[in-house]
Amino acid sequence: MKAKVYVTLKQSVLDPQGKAVQHALAALGFNEVQGVRVGKYIEVDLGAVDKSKAEQKIKTMCEKLLANTVIEEYRFEINNSC
Repeated sequence: MKAKVYVTLKQSVLDPQGKAVQHALAALGFNEVQGVRVGKYIEVDLGAVDKSKAEQKIKTMCEKLLANTVIEEYRFEINNSC
């Protein structure tokens, strides 16, 4: 069982890294870019566990370590492929 975890800053939190990327894109001629938000992508291989247990474990991992839930939000996808 594999999980794909996406962590991003909450919309209310300023994203200086995203602003820097937006300015760099504009300097490269991509002036149509209206905004950029930068986040994290994490893959976790959980081995052979059932889907409901995998969801519970990933949620706990996100709450305890992978995301700072004060300023970040997360979502995940569970995939049966190993």
